[in-house]
Amino acid sequence: MIRSMTGFGRCQKTVSGMDITVELKSVNHRYYEYSSRLQRAYGFLDDKLKSYLQKYVSRGKLDVFVYIDPLEKEGGDVTVNLSLAKSYRQALLELREGLEMTDGTYSLMDIARFPDVISVHRAPEDEESVWVAVREVVDEAAQRFCAMRETEGARLREDIRNRRRLILENVSKVEDRSPQTVREHMEKVETRMRELLNTATVDEQRLLTEAALFADKIAVAEETVRLRSHLDQLEQMLDGDEAVGRKLDFLVQEINRETNTIGSKAQDVTLARVVVDMKAEIEKIREQIQNIE
Repeated sequence: MIRSMTGFGRCQKTVSGMDITVELKSVNHRYYEYSSRLQRAYGFLDDKLKSYLQKYVSRGKLDVFVYIDPLEKEGGDVTVNLSLAKSYRQALLELREGLEMTDGTYSLMDIARFPDVISVHRAPEDEESVWVAVREVVDEAAQRFCAMRETEGARLREDIRNRRRLILENVSKVEDRSPQTVREHMEKVETRMRELLNTATVDEQRLLTEAALFADKIAVAEETVRLRSHLDQLEQMLDGDEAVGRKLDFLVQEINRETNTIGSKAQDVTLARVVVDMKAEIEKIREQIQNIE
Protein backbone atom coordinates (compact mmCIF):
# COMPACT_ATOMS: atom_id res chain seq x y z
CA MET A 1 0.00 0.00 0.00
CA ILE A 2 1.25 3.45 -0.93
CA ARG A 3 1.88 5.59 2.15
CA SER A 4 2.70 9.26 2.39
CA MET A 5 5.70 10.26 4.49
CA THR A 6 3.59 13.01 6.09
CA GLY A 7 1.54 11.93 9.08
CA PHE A 8 0.46 12.62 12.66
CA GLY A 9 -0.89 10.40 15.43
CA ARG A 10 -1.63 11.05 19.09
CA CYS A 11 -2.82 8.94 22.00
CA GLN A 12 -3.30 9.69 25.68
CA LYS A 13 -4.08 6.80 27.98
CA THR A 14 -3.74 5.68 31.59
CA VAL A 15 -1.82 2.42 31.87
CA SER A 16 -0.41 0.76 35.01
CA GLY A 17 -0.93 3.85 37.17
CA MET A 18 0.68 6.20 34.66
CA ASP A 19 -0.93 8.88 32.50
CA ILE A 20 0.97 8.48 29.21
CA THR A 21 0.83 10.80 26.19
CA VAL A 22 2.46 9.86 22.87
CA GLU A 23 2.62 11.98 19.72
CA LEU A 24 4.13 10.88 16.39
CA LYS A 25 4.80 13.29 13.54
CA SER A 26 6.68 12.71 10.29
CA VAL A 27 7.70 14.67 7.19
CA ASN A 28 9.63 13.92 4.00
CA HIS A 29 13.18 12.62 4.21
CA ARG A 30 15.42 10.45 2.04
CA TYR A 31 16.03 7.98 4.88
CA TYR A 32 14.64 6.99 8.28
CA GLU A 33 15.56 9.74 10.73
CA TYR A 34 14.38 9.59 14.33
CA SER A 35 14.28 12.26 17.04
CA SER A 36 12.49 12.25 20.39
CA ARG A 37 11.53 14.36 23.39
CA LEU A 38 11.46 12.46 26.67
CA GLN A 39 11.69 13.33 30.34
CA ARG A 40 15.18 12.80 31.66
CA ALA A 41 14.01 10.08 34.05
CA TYR A 42 12.73 8.05 31.09
CA GLY A 43 15.69 8.47 28.77
CA PHE A 44 16.13 4.68 28.73
CA LEU A 45 13.08 4.50 26.43
CA ASP A 46 14.81 6.31 23.57
CA ASP A 47 16.64 3.38 21.95
CA LYS A 48 13.64 1.10 22.45
CA LEU A 49 11.33 3.57 20.71
CA LYS A 50 13.74 4.15 17.83
CA SER A 51 14.00 0.46 16.93
CA TYR A 52 10.36 -0.37 17.72
CA LEU A 53 8.90 2.36 15.50
CA GLN A 54 10.80 1.11 12.46
CA LYS A 55 8.11 -1.52 12.01
CA TYR A 56 5.71 1.37 11.30
CA VAL A 57 8.07 3.75 9.47
CA SER A 58 10.77 2.80 6.96
CA ARG A 59 11.43 6.24 5.49
CA GLY A 60 10.86 9.83 6.64
CA LYS A 61 11.85 12.18 9.45
CA LEU A 62 9.98 10.99 12.54
CA ASP A 63 9.53 13.18 15.64
CA VAL A 64 8.35 11.40 18.81
CA PHE A 65 7.02 13.05 21.96
CA VAL A 66 6.38 10.99 25.10
CA TYR A 67 5.21 12.37 28.45
CA ILE A 68 4.68 10.14 31.49
CA ASP A 69 2.89 11.34 34.61
CA PRO A 70 2.76 8.78 37.47
CA LEU A 71 -0.63 9.12 39.13
CA GLU A 72 0.61 7.66 42.41
CA LYS A 73 3.75 9.45 43.51
CA GLU A 74 6.07 6.98 45.16
CA GLY A 75 7.78 7.95 48.37
CA GLY A 76 11.52 8.22 48.75
CA ASP A 77 14.33 8.54 51.27
CA VAL A 78 15.10 12.05 52.49
CA THR A 79 18.68 12.61 53.63
CA VAL A 80 20.27 15.64 55.29
CA ASN A 81 23.88 16.61 54.68
CA LEU A 82 24.52 18.06 58.11
CA SER A 83 28.21 18.85 57.58
CA LEU A 84 27.35 20.79 54.40
CA ALA A 85 24.63 22.70 56.28
CA LYS A 86 27.16 23.66 58.96
CA SER A 87 29.56 24.85 56.28
CA TYR A 88 26.84 27.04 54.76
CA ARG A 89 26.07 28.45 58.24
CA GLN A 90 29.74 29.24 58.91
CA ALA A 91 30.08 30.86 55.47
CA LEU A 92 27.11 33.09 56.21
CA LEU A 93 28.61 34.14 59.54
CA GLU A 94 31.93 34.98 57.90
CA LEU A 95 30.15 36.89 55.17
CA ARG A 96 28.26 38.97 57.73
CA GLU A 97 31.42 39.74 59.66
CA GLY A 98 33.40 40.52 56.55
CA LEU A 99 30.79 42.96 55.32
CA GLU A 100 30.42 44.39 58.82
CA MET A 101 26.68 43.89 58.73
CA THR A 102 24.71 43.94 61.94
CA ASP A 103 21.23 43.37 60.58
CA GLY A 104 21.89 40.18 58.58
CA THR A 105 19.71 37.34 59.79
CA TYR A 106 19.09 33.86 58.48
CA SER A 107 16.77 31.03 59.39
CA LEU A 108 16.75 27.27 59.21
CA MET A 109 14.73 27.42 55.99
CA ASP A 110 17.36 29.66 54.40
CA ILE A 111 20.03 27.02 54.95
CA ALA A 112 17.71 24.18 53.91
CA ARG A 113 17.21 25.82 50.52
CA PHE A 114 20.91 25.66 49.63
CA PRO A 115 21.85 22.97 47.08
CA ASP A 116 22.36 19.41 48.34
CA VAL A 117 21.56 20.19 51.98
CA ILE A 118 18.39 18.09 51.74
CA SER A 119 18.15 15.37 49.07
CA VAL A 120 15.33 13.04 48.07
CA HIS A 121 16.29 9.62 46.70
CA ARG A 122 13.52 7.74 44.94
CA ALA A 123 13.57 4.10 44.08
CA PRO A 124 14.62 3.43 40.44
CA GLU A 125 11.88 2.84 37.87
CA ASP A 126 11.08 -0.68 36.74
CA GLU A 127 12.22 -0.06 33.16
CA GLU A 128 10.55 -3.12 31.67
CA SER A 129 7.12 -2.39 33.15
CA VAL A 130 7.35 1.25 32.03
CA TRP A 131 8.29 0.14 28.51
CA VAL A 132 5.37 -2.30 28.32
CA ALA A 133 2.95 0.47 29.34
CA VAL A 134 4.44 3.01 26.93
CA ARG A 135 4.49 0.50 24.08
CA GLU A 136 0.73 0.00 24.42
CA VAL A 137 0.11 3.72 23.99
CA VAL A 138 2.69 3.95 21.18
CA ASP A 139 0.85 1.23 19.25
CA GLU A 140 -2.44 3.14 19.38
CA ALA A 141 -0.78 6.41 18.37
CA ALA A 142 1.04 4.60 15.55
CA GLN A 143 -2.20 3.11 14.21
CA ARG A 144 -3.72 6.59 13.91
CA PHE A 145 -0.45 7.86 12.47
CA CYS A 146 -0.39 5.12 9.80
CA ALA A 147 -4.07 5.60 8.98
CA MET A 148 -3.40 9.25 8.13
CA ARG A 149 -0.39 8.32 5.99
CA GLU A 150 -2.39 5.67 4.13
CA THR A 151 -5.23 8.11 3.45
CA GLU A 152 -2.80 10.64 2.03
CA GLY A 153 -1.01 7.86 0.13
CA ALA A 154 -4.29 6.82 -1.54
CA ARG A 155 -4.73 10.38 -2.83
CA LEU A 156 -1.17 10.42 -4.15
CA ARG A 157 -1.66 7.05 -5.87
CA GLU A 158 -4.83 8.23 -7.61
CA ASP A 159 -3.18 11.45 -8.77
CA ILE A 160 -0.15 9.56 -10.14
CA ARG A 161 -2.42 7.08 -11.94
CA ASN A 162 -4.32 9.89 -13.63
CA ARG A 163 -1.10 11.49 -14.80
CA ARG A 164 0.20 8.10 -15.98
CA ARG A 165 -2.91 7.75 -18.17
CA LEU A 166 -2.26 11.17 -19.69
CA ILE A 167 1.33 10.19 -20.48
CA LEU A 168 0.14 6.97 -22.14
CA GLU A 169 -2.28 8.95 -24.28
CA ASN A 170 0.58 11.17 -25.39
CA VAL A 171 2.76 8.12 -26.14
CA SER A 172 0.00 6.93 -28.49
CA LYS A 173 0.00 10.35 -30.16
CA VAL A 174 3.77 10.07 -30.68
CA GLU A 175 3.40 6.60 -32.20
CA ASP A 176 0.65 7.81 -34.54
CA ARG A 177 2.36 11.04 -35.54
CA SER A 178 5.91 9.75 -36.10
CA PRO A 179 5.19 7.84 -39.40
CA GLN A 180 3.23 10.84 -40.67
CA THR A 181 6.26 13.08 -40.25
CA VAL A 182 8.29 10.75 -42.50
CA ARG A 183 5.66 10.92 -45.26
CA GLU A 184 5.37 14.68 -44.94
CA HIS A 185 9.13 15.05 -45.05
CA MET A 186 9.38 12.92 -48.20
CA GLU A 187 6.70 14.98 -49.91
CA LYS A 188 8.69 18.12 -49.16
CA VAL A 189 11.91 16.50 -50.40
CA GLU A 190 10.26 15.33 -53.61
CA THR A 191 8.77 18.76 -54.25
CA ARG A 192 12.11 20.41 -53.59
CA MET A 193 13.97 18.01 -55.89
CA ARG A 194 11.52 18.67 -58.71
CA GLU A 195 12.01 22.40 -58.29
CA LEU A 196 15.79 22.06 -58.34
CA LEU A 197 15.91 19.58 -61.24
CA ASN A 198 13.12 21.32 -63.14
CA THR A 199 11.53 18.01 -64.05
CA ALA A 200 8.39 16.10 -63.27
CA THR A 201 10.25 12.86 -62.57
CA VAL A 202 12.48 12.17 -59.58
CA ASP A 203 15.00 9.39 -59.00
CA GLU A 204 12.91 6.89 -57.01
CA GLN A 205 15.95 5.14 -55.52
CA ARG A 206 17.39 8.40 -54.25
CA LEU A 207 14.05 9.28 -52.73
CA LEU A 208 13.87 5.91 -50.94
CA THR A 209 17.39 6.35 -49.62
CA GLU A 210 16.50 9.78 -48.23
CA ALA A 211 13.35 8.33 -46.66
CA ALA A 212 15.30 5.53 -44.98
CA LEU A 213 17.89 7.94 -43.56
CA PHE A 214 15.27 10.32 -42.24
CA ALA A 215 13.11 7.54 -40.78
CA ASP A 216 16.13 6.11 -38.95
CA LYS A 217 17.03 9.54 -37.63
CA ILE A 218 13.63 10.22 -36.11
CA ALA A 219 12.69 6.64 -35.17
CA VAL A 220 11.21 6.54 -31.66
CA ALA A 221 9.78 3.01 -31.66
CA GLU A 222 12.39 1.75 -29.17
CA GLU A 223 11.78 4.70 -26.85
CA THR A 224 8.00 4.32 -26.90
CA VAL A 225 8.26 0.57 -26.20
CA ARG A 226 10.49 1.25 -23.19
CA LEU A 227 8.18 4.05 -22.07
CA ARG A 228 5.18 1.74 -22.10
CA SER A 229 7.18 -0.86 -20.17
CA HIS A 230 8.20 1.72 -17.54
CA LEU A 231 4.61 2.96 -17.21
CA ASP A 232 3.35 -0.62 -16.76
CA GLN A 233 5.95 -1.11 -14.03
CA LEU A 234 4.81 2.14 -12.42
CA GLU A 235 1.26 0.79 -12.20
CA GLN A 236 2.49 -2.45 -10.63
CA MET A 237 4.49 -0.56 -8.00
CA LEU A 238 1.47 1.55 -7.09
CA ASP A 239 -0.45 -1.66 -6.34
CA GLY A 240 2.37 -3.19 -4.27
CA ASP A 241 2.49 -3.62 -0.48
CA GLU A 242 6.08 -2.54 0.16
CA ALA A 243 7.67 0.89 0.48
CA VAL A 244 8.45 1.88 -3.11
CA GLY A 245 9.28 5.59 -2.87
CA ARG A 246 12.93 5.20 -3.89
CA LYS A 247 12.12 2.73 -6.67
CA LEU A 248 9.47 5.06 -8.05
CA ASP A 249 11.96 7.93 -7.98
CA PHE A 250 14.43 5.93 -10.08
CA LEU A 251 11.71 4.72 -12.46
CA VAL A 252 10.47 8.27 -13.10
CA GLN A 253 14.04 9.29 -13.95
CA GLU A 254 14.06 6.57 -16.63
CA ILE A 255 10.67 7.69 -17.95
CA ASN A 256 11.97 11.25 -18.17
CA ARG A 257 15.13 10.09 -19.97
CA GLU A 258 13.16 8.24 -22.66
CA THR A 259 10.89 11.26 -23.11
CA ASN A 260 13.91 13.55 -23.54
CA THR A 261 15.25 11.21 -26.22
CA ILE A 262 11.95 11.40 -28.09
CA GLY A 263 12.05 15.18 -27.81
CA SER A 264 15.58 15.35 -29.22
CA LYS A 265 14.47 13.31 -32.26
CA ALA A 266 11.32 15.29 -32.86
CA GLN A 267 11.44 17.11 -36.21
CA ASP A 268 7.86 18.23 -35.99
CA VAL A 269 6.08 21.01 -34.08
CA THR A 270 3.16 18.75 -33.16
CA LEU A 271 5.49 16.09 -31.69
CA ALA A 272 7.45 18.75 -29.82
CA ARG A 273 4.25 19.99 -28.16
CA VAL A 274 3.27 16.45 -27.19
CA VAL A 275 6.70 15.91 -25.60
CA VAL A 276 6.33 19.15 -23.62
CA ASP A 277 2.98 17.91 -22.27
CA MET A 278 4.54 14.58 -21.32
CA LYS A 279 7.42 16.25 -19.48
CA ALA A 280 4.98 18.45 -17.56
CA GLU A 281 3.09 15.39 -16.31
CA ILE A 282 6.32 13.55 -15.48
CA GLU A 283 7.51 16.49 -13.40
CA LYS A 284 4.23 16.52 -11.45
CA ILE A 285 4.58 12.77 -10.80
CA ARG A 286 8.16 13.30 -9.62
CA GLU A 287 6.99 15.95 -7.15
CA GLN A 288 4.32 13.62 -5.76
CA ILE A 289 6.77 10.74 -5.41
CA GLN A 290 8.99 12.86 -3.14
CA ASN A 291 6.29 12.42 -0.48
CA ILE A 292 5.89 8.64 -0.85
CA GLU A 293 7.50 6.30 1.67
